Amino acid sequence: MKVLVWVEHEDGAIKDATLSAVTAAAQLGGVDLLVAGHGVGEVALAAARIAGVGRVLVADDPAFAHGLAENLAPLVVALMQDHDAFVAPATSHGKNIAPRVAALLDVMQVSDILSVEAPDIFTRPIYAGNVIATVRALDAKKVITVRGTAFAKAPREGGAGIVEPVQATGDRGQSRFVGAEIAKLERPELTSARIIVSGGRALKDAPTFADHIMPLADRLGAAVGASRAAVDAGYVPNDYQVGQTGKIVAPDIYLAIGISGAIQHLAGMKDSKTIIAINKDGDAPIFQIADIGLVGDLFKIVPELTAKL
Repeated sequence: MKVLVWVEHEDGAIKDATLSAVTAAAQLGGVDLLVAGHGVGEVALAAARIAGVGRVLVADDPAFAHGLAENLAPLVVALMQDHDAFVAPATSHGKNIAPRVAALLDVMQVSDILSVEAPDIFTRPIYAGNVIATVRALDAKKVITVRGTAFAKAPREGGAGIVEPVQATGDRGQSRFVGAEIAKLERPELTSARIIVSGGRALKDAPTFADHIMPLADRLGAAVGASRAAVDAGYVPNDYQVGQTGKIVAPDIYLAIGISGAIQHLAGMKDSKTIIAINKDGDAPIFQIADIGLVGDLFKIVPELTAKL
């Protein structure tokens, strides 16, 4: 089986989620990478060094400069004539491109896979991760998105892929790039951080969230996350949200502070290696999955913990 993996990149760097997608794709067959963008020569060379990669197909065209899914999907479909499966990371961009590819190929997409059991059999979460379904893809051409936290990252070095240019399919005229407002984070990015400190609605307001969560995160060198309730209340921007409708994370340590543990939030962080919960409600659902639980007033516990670090 020949597998085409879409490379997600930004500012000349390949995102970690792509490395996990390469690991998943390698379990299906030979791996080719697709690097699409404008002025992506260095990205293509970096992609060729990823372990396990056969070819790196490069589509360098202004139409792909901003990663518009409406332009990328026809390119992928054209390349699928020589491939049996298309694999993309289950990120916002990957989940924007893959369904369009599946629709154009007239196949069913297999979303957010957790494992590859056979070339046509996969596991994936349903019901906010409370049930793991085993599914079989019967289509000749397969379109798959990969949950990055479920697969190890392929090494960035050690590969010797062959870089080949491919014919660009151009601008389809269905959408245009207007602008982007990108949050600049001083701390580690959520999906790749080893330690995450998350706050919930119990932190009352944005200044209180900042006063308690940020100093602790800085002491630990951690990323900052939040529950949907905290984001909806305006404590922090959407980029901080962890959960089913936010970011899926699996750090070494996840500190949940003032988070009750709604199913939506648990779906985004329950694969963390060590979960530490601080909550005044001893019956909060978060304690059912926490490895370490501390029942008490976070407004006393968190400053004390920060001072001792």
